[in-house]
Amino acid sequence: MLDTWLTRELGITVPLVGAPMGGRAGGTLAGEVTRAGGLGLIGAARYNTPEWLEAEARTAREIGGGLLGFGLMTWSLADDDSLLGAVLALRPRVVSLSFGDPAPYVERVHEAGALAISQINTIDDLRVVEAAGVDAVVAQGHEAGGHTGRVGTLPLLQEVLESTSLPVLAAGGIASGRGLAAVLAAGAEGAFVGTALLASPETVGPAYARDKLIAAGSADTVYTDVFDKARHQPWPARWGGRALANDFTASWHGRGADEQTIADAYVGDDPDIGVVYAGEAAGLVREQRPAGDVIRDIAAQAESLLTRFR
Repeated sequence: MLDTWLTRELGITVPLVGAPMGGRAGGTLAGEVTRAGGLGLIGAARYNTPEWLEAEARTAREIGGGLLGFGLMTWSLADDDSLLGAVLALRPRVVSLSFGDPAPYVERVHEAGALAISQINTIDDLRVVEAAGVDAVVAQGHEAGGHTGRVGTLPLLQEVLESTSLPVLAAGGIASGRGLAAVLAAGAEGAFVGTALLASPETVGPAYARDKLIAAGSADTVYTDVFDKARHQPWPARWGGRALANDFTASWHGRGADEQTIADAYVGDDPDIGVVYAGEAAGLVREQRPAGDVIRDIAAQAESLLTRFR
């Protein structure tokens, strides 16, 4: 019941991809997702070094085998694409080029023997990445944690499925087998999961982030740009970030303060101020669990549910 284009193309058993969460998805998390039957992507954020990427790739392969993937922010490559070169030198199987036009980079990805995929947030995005020659798209909805668009997962997924012949995956709000079963039944070839893995001990980042996520409910997130301003991250204005609401967002979200004022008030290692990017599926994350267990449980529940309709 879980046999899809994604599993056949990558030789995996579970149609799940660990989202390439910048600052959270390193080699250990990616490797455990892959070992559990999916594909874990390492988040190649603009501040990562080639040395860090090489070390994380080595860890991912030691844990999960030879299959390797990365995710990059396409807009950040315009001024300096050396990060893509560092990624391709590691011979990944999948490279996710999201948040911007991937056209200048797709041919290089293909020449390196990798699949090029892109997360999209609108139909206009779909047309851009189709023209660029990507191999598959990920319909990422507003429910997703981290940077995302403004259209909900289900409306966007339906529209994308009806508008392209490319393989389509879904992202945003998928944190259980019920969510995976729903998008597979709709016609998706698999799903990205991020928030579901954020309380796993294999994540990179501050330990307080796991506790904050476990304590949060699905209504405890906010879609905001204040954390980008606070950390001087030059994200294009069309993409805000979904994060857990905290004292910092209560003070600064929607206030219209200038970037430097916001940055001066930010203390990243303060659990009540620091950013914890997470999606509306936060309410489904109730304890710290190994990433592999999370992936296996999502797959088992999805298969059980889908079997009912055979």
